[in-house]
Amino acid sequence: MSTKEAYKQKIEAELELAQAKLAEFKAQAKISTADARIKHAKLVDEIEQKVGATKAKLKQLGEASEEAWEQLKDGVESAWGALNVAIRNAAAKFKD
Repeated sequence: MSTKEAYKQKIEAELELAQAKLAEFKAQAKISTADARIKHAKLVDEIEQKVGATKAKLKQLGEASEEAWEQLKDGVESAWGALNVAIRNAAAKFKD
């Protein structure tokens, strides 16, 4: 397995975990009070946007040649980092 493919599989697995957390947040938002639902809906929307951005970067990485994928790695890392921060922030706010 190439380094590129191993990296791609790692990010895909982390993305699956992020999507599971997003599903958990959506379920929590459904049982919240009306005010909390509005706040939680905004958090869920932000995470969904970041999931989409991460998937797009990962797709670009997957389509890149073995020589070019290293150049795209920073973009994937950046998108994943933003998604990870959004999930941590949402987790903290859902606990409130």
